[in-house]
Amino acid sequence: MRVAALLLASGRGSGTPESVLGENEEETVIRPPVPPSPSGERNAFLIVLSGRSVGKMFKLPVGEITLGRSLEADIRLEDEGVSRLHLKMQRDDEGVSLVDLDSTNGTYINGAKIHRHRLRDGDRVQVGSVTILKFSYQDSLEEQFQQQLYESATRDPLTQAYNKRFFDEQLAKDFSHAHRHGLDLSLIIVDVDHFKRVNDEHGHPAGDHVLQRLAACIMGSLRTEDAFCRIGGEEFAVICRDSALSHATQLAERIRRLVADTKFVYDGVNLPITVSLGVASYAPEVHPNAQQLLEEADQHLYAAKRAGRNSVFPPPAAQT
Repeated sequence: MRVAALLLASGRGSGTPESVLGENEEETVIRPPVPPSPSGERNAFLIVLSGRSVGKMFKLPVGEITLGRSLEADIRLEDEGVSRLHLKMQRDDEGVSLVDLDSTNGTYINGAKIHRHRLRDGDRVQVGSVTILKFSYQDSLEEQFQQQLYESATRDPLTQAYNKRFFDEQLAKDFSHAHRHGLDLSLIIVDVDHFKRVNDEHGHPAGDHVLQRLAACIMGSLRTEDAFCRIGGEEFAVICRDSALSHATQLAERIRRLVADTKFVYDGVNLPITVSLGVASYAPEVHPNAQQLLEEADQHLYAAKRAGRNSVFPPPAAQT
């Protein structure tokens, strides 16, 4: 076919038709795709394919940005193999270019190590040991769809709290950050008291209603930097960044009171709901890893249960 021969001869095997001619015409004019202008409808993104925060999208603005593990980086990636300032990217009318900033482990595009590279739609960028990013142009619908995919992968469908997978990744990330920079980090474990009784006496739809309303109440009382997660059937967690034990126990007490004062009504029946909460704060000499912090918060939750439920351990009044 003449069109195929022309494409093969020119080395252009794919592209976007500029126009479609009638079936009696001999050829279709095809041009290679051109990166959209920053002022156009399509925006440039990096999408996390592998590593922490799989599915997360980073929109690339016009101008220069940096990527790395440092707080100074415009795009932060929590991967020990990523340098503090690993690479920089420049977006202009011609597209997006990437420059490795003499990183320790290098930058790879589609498997090949590079120092400078002009990105093409679909390029895969590997930085660090496990992090792979996909460079892509997306329109608003594609962006919304990708965001929905990320939300569905990280959110609990019943309560809209973050799920256990997100919790594990975020706690490890925040713990590593607090350890490196000597910052405060606290963890609150929340468990619904006598939740089995709700399911047994009123049915599982009533239990689902309680969990949905409880999650909405708690999420509405948190800072934007606090991560609220569902980590079990009726068990939740709050990761409190930059929060000392005194602040975290006060927050836990506010949550306890909020839940106790909230009316939970299902099918015309009032369901008295309370929660018990265990709190732990990062201490380098006590918590060598995130799992140890989680275990202490869990132990404190059981202490709150043993104290009669509807309580916080350690109680805020115990802090000096």
